[in-house]
Amino acid sequence: MSQGDKNFATSQQILSRESNKNSLNFRRVFGLNDLTERLTKPFVLGTIFVLSKFNRHFIFTMIYQKTLAQSVETSGIGLHTGVKVNLRLKPAPPNNGFIFVRTDLDNFEIPASLEYISHCSYATTLLRKGVVLSTVEHVLSALRGAGVDNCFIEIDNLEIPILDGSSEIFLELIDKAGTIEQEVARKFLQIKEKVEFEQADRKMTIEPSDKFEIDCLIEFSHPFINRQTFQFVLENDSFGREIASARTFGFTTEIEMLRKANLALGGSLDNAIVLTPEGMLNENPLRFQNEFVRHKILDIIGDLTLVGMPILGKITAEKSGHAVHASLMSRLLKTETAWEIVEVKG
Repeated sequence: MSQGDKNFATSQQILSRESNKNSLNFRRVFGLNDLTERLTKPFVLGTIFVLSKFNRHFIFTMIYQKTLAQSVETSGIGLHTGVKVNLRLKPAPPNNGFIFVRTDLDNFEIPASLEYISHCSYATTLLRKGVVLSTVEHVLSALRGAGVDNCFIEIDNLEIPILDGSSEIFLELIDKAGTIEQEVARKFLQIKEKVEFEQADRKMTIEPSDKFEIDCLIEFSHPFINRQTFQFVLENDSFGREIASARTFGFTTEIEMLRKANLALGGSLDNAIVLTPEGMLNENPLRFQNEFVRHKILDIIGDLTLVGMPILGKITAEKSGHAVHASLMSRLLKTETAWEIVEVKG
């Protein structure tokens, strides 16, 4: 069995359940025991049907997994490390999920999984067997937003390139590569009951929905932001229209502190919105009046991709960040009654 098949069969190694129909093991999410073995058989905990109308008859349409039609590549620098890095997106087999491949380290693989989160202060960083990979959220957000299920992400350094600070260039790469269906049913993590995580004034919940939707609120004491809200539903091309181009942002008052912590070493006006106390340093205008909250949604989509499959549920986020996103997903997957894995069955 390939590494990719093993990764998806356990849906990123995160929970444990026995039932009459199925046996699942996901044994590690932030403090759970290490997984000792991976499942090798497909499973179905439910069925989703997509109904379409044709000549007055209803037909069932299976939702298939997708991968890229061809490889595409780009290059840039890391936002926090400032290192130069080359990135290549490559097709991957069914049930592979997203796997990062460090080509500079003998093709060492780091699956895009909650299990490997190392820290998530100003970006989401993965760590496996001492090998680090930083700022994974923007490329993962683009892949999930584009409806891709399986992809190898090759990089030759320790941080994903920041490019323009959004997911737009990643999405353009995916569009350039094209996607193909793989004739294997897509699995979903369907939310069955509400789960929440709260830390001081930061709060995030997930609850049942028949689609993936996000209701996000941010609040900063700055005239360009103040209190912003946005509601987003992932459907059709909504990610490209509403979220992909929203850039990361930071404040001039934080720059010295970040540099002392060896962060934001590659930051510039080309890859971030830099806010002064009364305005911003960037000469180019905002891409949306509420670009800031849209970028927070971009981050949420990328971080939640580490669950290992698309989610059917509603996210409500208030002043959340990478650590809150990870903590909610950890709590969700430990609450075994709150979700089930479903796949389309024709």
